[in-house]
Amino acid sequence: MRRHLSLLLPFAVAACASMPLAAADATTPDPALLAGYHWRLVLATDHDGQRIDALFVRPDRPLQLDFANGRLSVRNACNGIGGSYRIADGQLVVGPMMHTMMACREPGLNQLDGLIDQRLASRPAIEVTRHGDAPQLQLRTAAGDTLDFTGEPTAETRYGGPGTTEFLEVAARTVPCQQSQPCLDVREVHYDANGLKTGTPGDWHALPAIEGYTHQAGVHDVVRVKRYASGNASAAYVLDMVVETGTPKP
Repeated sequence: MRRHLSLLLPFAVAACASMPLAAADATTPDPALLAGYHWRLVLATDHDGQRIDALFVRPDRPLQLDFANGRLSVRNACNGIGGSYRIADGQLVVGPMMHTMMACREPGLNQLDGLIDQRLASRPAIEVTRHGDAPQLQLRTAAGDTLDFTGEPTAETRYGGPGTTEFLEVAARTVPCQQSQPCLDVREVHYDANGLKTGTPGDWHALPAIEGYTHQAGVHDVVRVKRYASGNASAAYVLDMVVETGTPKP
């Protein structure tokens, strides 16, 4: 049985190199700086300084903000959330946020969409500071909530430029490669503008890893990735999304 996801979802890429902040003082971030990082929630407190536990229902997958091409995306909530944004007078101003329509079984996770949506819609003050190597983003709402995010460089920032979009078919079984370690068995596949497979797939070959992708034994996938050239080293592959998954027919 296969599950298909639309291949026509917008793919926003932040084409920027790493841009260190000029000073340790808080600054109003520009869009290029915001787009250079994934912003992961590390601390949230209310006006009394109490931790907002409801925003941390999945400690292993913290809420994440991504900014690109005038759009803000929220990841690791129950649903995918996204909408337009701008910064005005030191405030984050978001447009109407669109949500996917998936229901989550965990009550806390099911409520997470509304909790983060409410705070983003309140036009929070936004600042970026640098503590050590990682920049920190802080949102402060009029109600007194403070949300602190740590920036992790995007693939575009780490590899110094935009990558190339490719689709890879990943076989259900791994193959031996480097020093007999298991590698993914992949081949390139192609899709037309309507999301239909076209052309002839490439040859099967071993690939050590796709960043962000976890292979499940016995499961066949088609993934959309970004391929980044890495100087004299082998190219790096970063997962964008799994577009097809299933188990092979016996």
